[in-house]
Amino acid sequence: MPNLDPKKPLTKTQLLQRLVEESGMIKAECVTVLDALTVVIRKEVGSTGPGSIAINGLLKIKTVRKPARIAKKGVPNPFKPGELMNQAAKPAYTVVKILPLKALKEMV
Repeated sequence: MPNLDPKKPLTKTQLLQRLVEESGMIKAECVTVLDALTVVIRKEVGSTGPGSIAINGLLKIKTVRKPARIAKKGVPNPFKPGELMNQAAKPAYTVVKILPLKALKEMV
């Protein structure tokens, strides 16, 4: 099943089909590899892992801890100049960052 419109991203089924064609593996093996990759990424960037994983030549996935933000009163409103607003407190949280590596940048 080829991708009929080259401007649209591949669907999961089309991605699996392309992996089967390129690797020579059967579809069940490709599904197993992708599922295993998902499990490994979950363990590495999860709360019990080191918080970072690099997929050779493509990308690096890491977690970044954002600090808590205190409440502020009388902050300038960025959407309505001249108006002041109150800024609510926000607890600390973790975000996921995905960084392209050199090889991926060169592909584009």
